Amino acid sequence: MRRRLFAIAAVAAATVAGVVPATAQIAQPTVVSTDPVDWTPHVLDGTVHAIAVVGETVVVGGTFSAVETEAGFQYRRDYLLAFSAADGTLRRFAPRLDGPVYALAAGPNGTVYAAGAFRTVNGVAQRGLARLSVATGGRVGSFTPSVNWGDVRALAASGRWLYAGGTFSAVNGVPRLALARLDAISGAVDGGFDAALTGRTAEQRVRVEDFALAPDGRRLVVAGAFGRAAGQPRAQLALLDTSGPGAVAVNWHTDVYQDTCDAGYETYLRGVDFAPDGSYFVVVTTGNAHGPYRLCDTAARFNVAGPGLHKPAWVNHTGGNTLLSVAVTGSAVYVGGHQQWLDNPHGRKSAGPGAVPRPGIGAIDPRTGKALPWNPTRSRGVGVRSFLATPGGLWVGSDTDQLGNEYHGRIGMFPL
Repeated sequence: MRRRLFAIAAVAAATVAGVVPATAQIAQPTVVSTDPVDWTPHVLDGTVHAIAVVGETVVVGGTFSAVETEAGFQYRRDYLLAFSAADGTLRRFAPRLDGPVYALAAGPNGTVYAAGAFRTVNGVAQRGLARLSVATGGRVGSFTPSVNWGDVRALAASGRWLYAGGTFSAVNGVPRLALARLDAISGAVDGGFDAALTGRTAEQRVRVEDFALAPDGRRLVVAGAFGRAAGQPRAQLALLDTSGPGAVAVNWHTDVYQDTCDAGYETYLRGVDFAPDGSYFVVVTTGNAHGPYRLCDTAARFNVAGPGLHKPAWVNHTGGNTLLSVAVTGSAVYVGGHQQWLDNPHGRKSAGPGAVPRPGIGAIDPRTGKALPWNPTRSRGVGVRSFLATPGGLWVGSDTDQLGNEYHGRIGMFPL
């Protein structure tokens, strides 16, 4: 508990000072418990897509409309809610949005950035991006970015910058296809940073499905529907140098996602996360395909060091079931989706030789790529949409209400 309170105090001090805390995965010394805490509220409908911690408050975003406290009281909460990180007490935070929230990031001075498919915030037109006071739910009027159409589905904050990715093609009228870097205080588009993402074909609709910022803020790994990034061929996955004034494609690439998994998927990459030390990242995929030599329905580790072509350090196969989310904590790689198994390269939506059951959620050894014994289970549904590692444990957001063999409505936390 002391480590958790220290981390909360550190985030609170940074936000009060007006410094945007970095969006980076927290290192954890051990694998989390299989027994979720009992005090989290229950989201009663829809899906939890995003989780952020601001000071002593957990903020949750998604497609829901109602929440129930552990004491049994129900409240209307459309797309956003907040509660105490210590005991689950529901906050009065209730901004009025007219559409879903897909991504969140802690902001300065007790605020949170929200992104999604909304068009208005508290009655004010502002499409896809907003900054909100966690104490009041009020819109921060000095933060004014707005996307032209589509949605924003990925956010990462670091220092003076906020990165946003999704399906848009412009922010504040400035052309930015699916990826932009914004001033974290004003929301103004960084005029020098343009990843220049383009499709694999002229007909492909470019989008960023997910991205992850390295802990030092100098690298951004981007996953989505594209064929080139910053002028270089990069099929579905690109590593960008973000340390300078522009977006530069790092001399790092892989060819393992050039193959298609299903003609219906413009991209089958679904999630990516950096390790806390920045030395590697892990990508998870869907695909509706099978086989030990394809990266459909897999988790794959890629080391960052070294120039040129990179192959995965390891690949873990589900045997034909989708993985949607990943969190890398150093001691484990947590994966969530609607998978039934891990360690299953020869399965075809069945348990092949060596497969281990890991319904809906599991953990992988970051060194060997094999499933760890951790197996709390969850009702599978569509899958886990959001992980957030903190010094106190692992937050999980999804679309179902069974986690660790207990009732937990769409949000829960496994403590260390």
